[in-house]
Order: sequence, then structure tokens, then C-alpha cells
Amino acid sequence: MRRLCGIETEYGIQVEGSENLDVVTESMELIRSYAKEDFVARWDYSLENPRLDMRGYEVEKLRNDQDELEHLQADRRQKISIGDLKSDLLICNGARLYNDHTHPEFSTPECRDLFKLVAYDRAGERILSHCADSRTKSRGDGIVRLYKNNTDFHGHSYGTHENFLIERRIDFDVVVSALIPFVITRQIYAGAGKVGVEQDAKSESATYQISQRSDFFEVICSVDTMQNRPLINSRDEPHANSEFWRRLHIIIGDANMCEWATALKVGCLSLVIDLLEDGCVPSLKCDDPISALKSISKDISYSWPVLMEDGRYYSAIEIQNFYFETARSEYAGRDDETDWLLSEWSRALNSLADDHRSLIGFCDWITKKWLLDEFAEAEGLDWECEEDLAWLQSQDLQYHNIDPFEGLSSILESQGQMECLVSDDDVKNAIISPPLDTRAYFRGRVVSRFSSCIRSLNWDMIEFEVDGNTRNIDLKNCISVESARAYNSAIDSAKNINDLLERIDPLSRNSVVRGENLK
Repeated sequence: MRRLCGIETEYGIQVEGSENLDVVTESMELIRSYAKEDFVARWDYSLENPRLDMRGYEVEKLRNDQDELEHLQADRRQKISIGDLKSDLLICNGARLYNDHTHPEFSTPECRDLFKLVAYDRAGERILSHCADSRTKSRGDGIVRLYKNNTDFHGHSYGTHENFLIERRIDFDVVVSALIPFVITRQIYAGAGKVGVEQDAKSESATYQISQRSDFFEVICSVDTMQNRPLINSRDEPHANSEFWRRLHIIIGDANMCEWATALKVGCLSLVIDLLEDGCVPSLKCDDPISALKSISKDISYSWPVLMEDGRYYSAIEIQNFYFETARSEYAGRDDETDWLLSEWSRALNSLADDHRSLIGFCDWITKKWLLDEFAEAEGLDWECEEDLAWLQSQDLQYHNIDPFEGLSSILESQGQMECLVSDDDVKNAIISPPLDTRAYFRGRVVSRFSSCIRSLNWDMIEFEVDGNTRNIDLKNCISVESARAYNSAIDSAKNINDLLERIDPLSRNSVVRGENLK
């Protein structure tokens, strides 16, 4: 990929055999089970402003402010501080692991390589599976189970978000307009599948959908994320030099168990952003993107018609093909990763048009539907029977269980029925080692070597306390490959914390001068 990219995944949590479960505390304690030492709150939230909008203004309040206030009041009654509640950990592989109130969340380190990103996403599953095992042992009662999915089947959705660093020179309204037709149609190969309908009362019901998240979106673009959910989040929080960069925060995406689906979900969108920055993205406008998003998800005929602004209908496959053909024309032969993406994107669209079942083991919604159909036939279940649908939902959930011995997707993988893009060694390495070609390596190595000196940190700033003095390392300008290599070499060569600070000082001044506005 030409850009820094990462994935944030919130996990569903259950404790089997436990009554009166406090999900907030349970999620908090699960995160803390990662580390053996006592937890110390070090994550710095002071540089974050969730009300700042990329369209050039700051909103007075968010729609979820009232919910947050209620949560805060409840936490205060339990005498839980914000730092303790979040239990934020920056771990040695450069990733962030924390409690997003009722959901353990894993945020991958920044990656430039698509297959490395897939490996770190899989590493998150194993890290959290380890946490679940540890927490089960420490509880002494009840089995802690985690699910990499996006719904509890009771009207609550939790997110899987993608983050891309993009150039700020492009007007944000142009970014949104260019990407909307793509993001609402990519679910045809990136959707995780879901039994039933939860949120969309205005629409016809469906026994099976291709996307878990489509029910829950209401607007095209907004700074909010929890209420009035937007397809594209407009919060202006680049975690980089804001003069040159935006962080494109895509919240309309499913949690994928298939590595192939994860790769296409992120990789194809990255190619479309390339087209946008290069000024050659297709000019397409949907008449009603929100309605189209939901109708595609529920269309069991798999024809997926979308009404465009000019009155014509295109299928979701045709819309994806407009983007694909443009990307192939512009970027074929650019590098091996791009050529792989173009080949697999073509495979996806051709298979969806001709025989979607050929994507079993590649695409989650197709793989899951095949499993559920097999289960229904074996157990004599009727998809139209409400009671039987509940049984099918339980199997749907089990597909996303990250326990390697219980999860249905893991069992399929062990049987060789899932397309794997990364090796077991790749995932094991991603658990303990940060990516070498981004600033995540620097952060991860600092945590490994000088954790006792860290006073506070976040994605782009590390504050140290050294000899009674406070010293900062600002990573906002550590964006290019060249800069990342220089910083990473410094942390590997440093004999101690003072030596590191001396090595970084000239690098920091030089990166500010250059602006780090080049990939």
C-alpha cells in the first residue's frame, strides 16, 4: 500500500455460567489480564478532540454525549477512574489494546504492507484469546468468550473501523462523494453475513443479510460514531501533521474471519483512495446511499440493484467494476501487492456474477451461509420459523468465536477449508514484533525497552520522565519510510533513554523542516 493503514476491532464479550455480569468491569479486567505487572494508566487523551470536524468546524455536542454522561456517572458510583476504566495498553508490537467501555478493542499498529496488516489483525485475535483464557482462570467461575463480530442480535452494534492516512489537499466533501458508491457496495465481497434484522424497522425483514453492520447506519457523514451513525466519520484527528494529512476513518465495515475478505476490504479501498489522490476516481453518485446500503445487504436474489442520481440502475457488481477497471488501467504492474489485489478483486466480481459459492472459504457471508444451510438441513430447521432462526443465530455467533477450538471459522481453517494469506509464523511474529517500516516499530520498542521512563503516550506522542525532567518525542512527522527508518534505527542503537533522546532530537527537527508530506 502507498499509505499508512490500520484496523480497529471491538470484540463482543460473554461469560458463560455467570449471573449479573458487569460487562464494563469484565471488559476492563480482561484487558488487564494481558500484562502480568500492575496496570498503570499512561494513555494521554489530552490531544484528542472528538468534536472537531474535518469540514472545518467544531460541534458543540455529540449525539452520544448523554450516553457518555450516564456511563461516567455509573463509573463514578463504582469509583472507577477514566484511566482505570479504559485500561489502555500500548503493547510491544506497536498495537493498542484497551476497553472501549463494554468491548475489548484491539487496534493494529500502522502498516504499509497489506499482508502484514492481515497478520496483525489475526494477531489481535490470538492476543485477545489469550486474555480470555487468563481472565477465565483468574475469575474462578464462568468461561470468558470473545466474538469478532459486530452485533449482539439485540439491537446493539460494535465496530470494525479502518483508518487510512490521506492527503489533506483534497477537499473532504470530494473525498466523501468519491468513496460513497464504493463503500456501500463492497459488502458483496467484504460482508460478514448475519442471520435476521435488528435495527431497520422501515425495511422488509430478511432471514439472512450479507452485512452485519448495514442495519445500523443512518447518515452519509458525521462526526458522531455511536448515534446517528455515518458511513464515513468526519472527526478531524489525523495522528499526524494536520497541515498535510487527514485520517480517513471508515466505520462502515464488518469484522472478517476470512483473511481474504480482510485483505480485499482494506486493499481495494486503498486503491480507490490512490485513484482519488491521483485525480482519476470514477464519477458515480447514488440517489440514496443509505437505502442502497441496506437493500443490498438484504437482497437474497443477489442482483443488488442501486438507483443512481441520474435515474439509471447499476448493480453493486457493476459499480464495483467501474472502480476496478479504472484501478487496473492505472495501476496494473505497479508492484506485486497491487497486481495480487487486482487479480483477486477481479476473481471476486466474476465469482459473484457467475457462482458465488466458489467463494466459500474466501468470503465470510458466503462461507457462513453455506455452514448455516448445512446445519439447518442436518437439524431439520426452517429459516422462516422464528424459533429455528434463534438456533441459527447461535451458530452465526459461533462462527465468530475466536477460541481456536470452538470457533466455527477456526475449525474450517484447521480443516484446510479457509483461504489463508499469512502463515502461522507470520501471526506469531506479529504478536511480539512491530512492523519494521513504520513509526509503530519505534513505539513498540520504546515500550519494550524504556517502559519505566514513560510518563504518558498516545499514537503520536511519547512523554518521558528522565532525571526529574519531562521530555517529549513527537511522532506526528514520522510518516515517510525514510523518517521511520531513521527513528527505528535510533531506538535500536540507543544505549539508554538519554542516548535515545539525543539521537532523536536532530531527527525530529529535520522532519519538521521537511514536513513529511511525501509517501
